[in-house]
Amino acid sequence: MTLTLSHGPLSGHPPSTVNYRMEGPEHRLLFEEFPRRVRAVFAGETVADTKGGRLLHETGHLPQLYVPRDDLREDLLSATDHQTHCPFKGDASYWSVGVGDRSADNALWGYPEPKGEAEWLAGYAAIYWGSMDAWLDEDERIEGHLCDPYHRIDVRDSSRHVRVTAGGEVVAETRRPKLLFETGLGNRFYIPPDDVRRDLLEPSDKHTICPYKGTASYWSVVVEGRGIDDAAWAYPQPLEAMLKAGDHISFSGDGIAIEVDGERVA
Repeated sequence: MTLTLSHGPLSGHPPSTVNYRMEGPEHRLLFEEFPRRVRAVFAGETVADTKGGRLLHETGHLPQLYVPRDDLREDLLSATDHQTHCPFKGDASYWSVGVGDRSADNALWGYPEPKGEAEWLAGYAAIYWGSMDAWLDEDERIEGHLCDPYHRIDVRDSSRHVRVTAGGEVVAETRRPKLLFETGLGNRFYIPPDDVRRDLLEPSDKHTICPYKGTASYWSVVVEGRGIDDAAWAYPQPLEAMLKAGDHISFSGDGIAIEVDGERVA
């Protein structure tokens, strides 16, 4: 994410505050080693088991894992007639995965004869994340997508004065927030639950998965009968990097105002 999205050096809008120039096409590709064991599981069978995977960093996209064909269960794959064309990589061929009475259609793709500037893609295939039942990074199951080695989060104790309002009502106020810095994103302030007006929050059915922080649970903010959907969230079972702020609550959304040290930031 750092390299290809936001203002990363391989994004469509790289930073201007540099002392170098990026020569080459506006749409950039970087293919690099990912030296960890990764497995993809479908219907109880391991479709891919690799220690030689590589990440393709591509402008405007999350990194995509490509697996050597030798590390795939070819006996579970069947070629299909589906094809797509990428102007930067070439013509992609597809394979479905079949195990017993279950199948994942067109779950894998690769470039048997990639364009010259991406010739290193030959011999590799990629798998749609959602087509598999489970993914393991070493021996840990991971959700959402594979973590980008250039993306990180840091949670820091802070004494800034954070005030959250909705419709003129103070929803949360604290001088002991946790500040979360996440690569490529603006700072987020997570507020201790004791400093939040919980009577103004109604649980939501929404959940989202972040491979860096965990699974988020949401609340709507309700002030004077008006609800702001999914405007507050927390990570009740945080991943390791998020442990310091797992029970804290953050806010965002239309109708939510956030002040930090008296200055409006959202």
